[in-house]
Amino acid sequence: MKVLVIGGGAREHALCRSLSLDPDVTALHCAPGNAGIAEVAELHGVDALDGAAVAELAAGLEADLVVVGPEAPLVAGVADAVRARGIPVFGPSAQAAQLEGSKAFAKDVMATAAVPTARSYVCTTPEEIDEALDAFGAPYVVKDDGLAAGKGVVVTEDVEVARAHALACDRVVIEEFLDGPEVSLFAITDGESVVPLQPAQDFKRAYDGDQGPNTGGMGAYSPLPWADPKLVDEVMATVLQPTVDELRRRGTPFSGLLYAGLAITSRGVRVIEFNARFGDPETQVVLARLKTPLGGLLRAAATGELAALPPLRWSDDAAVTVVIASHNYPDTPRTGDAVEGLAEVAEQDAPEAYVLHAGTRRDDSGAVLSAGGRVLSVTATGADLTTARQRAYRAVGRISLDGSQHRTDIAAKVADEAAQAPGA
Repeated sequence: MKVLVIGGGAREHALCRSLSLDPDVTALHCAPGNAGIAEVAELHGVDALDGAAVAELAAGLEADLVVVGPEAPLVAGVADAVRARGIPVFGPSAQAAQLEGSKAFAKDVMATAAVPTARSYVCTTPEEIDEALDAFGAPYVVKDDGLAAGKGVVVTEDVEVARAHALACDRVVIEEFLDGPEVSLFAITDGESVVPLQPAQDFKRAYDGDQGPNTGGMGAYSPLPWADPKLVDEVMATVLQPTVDELRRRGTPFSGLLYAGLAITSRGVRVIEFNARFGDPETQVVLARLKTPLGGLLRAAATGELAALPPLRWSDDAAVTVVIASHNYPDTPRTGDAVEGLAEVAEQDAPEAYVLHAGTRRDDSGAVLSAGGRVLSVTATGADLTTARQRAYRAVGRISLDGSQHRTDIAAKVADEAAQAPGA
């Protein structure tokens, strides 16, 4: 199987790493990729948002499967362009990807499918914004209706901050605040069958103790020892399957990765948002635990054969990923700084710990430089979360990037609680 992955972040590096370990994957390509992905896949300088160029590349490579990683190409219709050439693609159509591309569309789907979510208002005028903010009160939850690279949501006690964010958006969704911990649950679907993956939890705030601005995600872990063992079954029955069924009923079947961002509230599970692709950095820890070969799983979804697949196999190990970000992320990150220590991690920490590249490139001398806000995802596995954390942070300590930042508390609280639990 020849596979082409579209994208160039840590999520795509995680996908490429797992695909490279699948014995059925005989050739692996990525466009545009990054410095780390180049070690496991052949890179191609094609614009990920150019559907015609991506389809032409896939046809020229005689790809058996195209995997579209980021949300922007999906909303732009890249998967449609590839499908039009008769090539199996893992990723929803542009219409189905509106589940992420428009929060108002997602709310409409959830309302029709009776999926539990926060009460909300869709606002387009200052008057509607003020009415919605007054109706819900603090803490205020304000979401840009469109794509915003994981940074379009403001949760604040300050009504003026909430109003300013809302006024800066063309169309905005204002909703009630959902209490309780958040969980990310991915599901693979071919538009009919739905196969859930293992849940994960990510850390959105920039700084320790969940302080600072929202980011694209500063780390993640899996499994969730505190979660109800029935959580996945409940979300399958009340969220994932009804949503897939409703989109098929509308004539816009969703095939690819359906990502449910959930709040485990005092009143039960509620959907915070849907995404139409693998989440970053949760993908890094979920795929670290998946033992079923990834290529066959994604191709089954792309070809409508998911129901024939045997149950997924998972490692009992825990996984933790820590994001190393550039100076001044998430505002205007500095790029072009040298990344050092990668060889030391590979020599001293592999295979239990490894580095996935997010925003990197190589200069003419072959040195790895930062090229984005989130630069690396350092991922590690272990028999429990404490061991996985120790391995991840030991590897983080070997890496040097001038002015970089990372959180030191990824999975710390839950690892301590799990270690102190009876029978641990």
